[in-house]
Amino acid sequence: DAVRCRKIRTMGGHRTRVGTLAWSSHTLSSGSRDRNILQRDVRAPADFSSKLVGHKSEVCGLKWSYDDKELASGGNDNHLFIWNAAASTPVIKFTEHTAAVKAISWSPHQHGLLASGGGTADRCIRFWNTATSTALNCVDTGSQVCNLAWSKNVNELVSTHGYSQNQIIVWRYPTMSKLATLTGHSLRVLYLAISPDGQTIVTGAGDETLRFWNVFPGPKSQGSVNDQAVWSLGRTQIR
Repeated sequence: DAVRCRKIRTMGGHRTRVGTLAWSSHTLSSGSRDRNILQRDVRAPADFSSKLVGHKSEVCGLKWSYDDKELASGGNDNHLFIWNAAASTPVIKFTEHTAAVKAISWSPHQHGLLASGGGTADRCIRFWNTATSTALNCVDTGSQVCNLAWSKNVNELVSTHGYSQNQIIVWRYPTMSKLATLTGHSLRVLYLAISPDGQTIVTGAGDETLRFWNVFPGPKSQGSVNDQAVWSLGRTQIR
């Protein structure tokens, strides 16, 4: 209970550490080093309602699509799987990455468009069309991809990185031209979250710091021209 700051429930089921979580309405999906994904209906008394088995190594990335119909999972087996809400086995398997797939993000602008990022031995951001089960594009970023997130306001995405540059990059899609490269973290950027208005990101790194960055514009319908001018005064200019 976030309001009362107290624990409501503890759910078991995994044999080893839980490294990734993803929400879909009342369903909480959890991925573990035990190679399994557990689907948990938080309204039900049981710890989990179903188990998704397919990865050969730790599950390190999970993300539900915006329509809550597809779950993407990435593993230390270098595989990216797509599951639908009813399936207990993957409906699509992408195996082109050559390192662990922790970074996963669905586009809010195009149905079935998925981005994924590979680890140190891979360094690539890959794009997929899950409607046609096809690979679309691959961009070598030059360093480990730790997180990916699309802007909901414009057709851009941000990636965070580890070895060797520990940077944050803002990309324009589909050209994948770099709009900004942001530095400041001294160790790999492990965590990324976007503010509710879609303008600010916060990053957390192994250097034990949180950093806030104003990288995306606001919704096009938001405010007047004067409002936008005032807003831009406090924003990092990256264009």
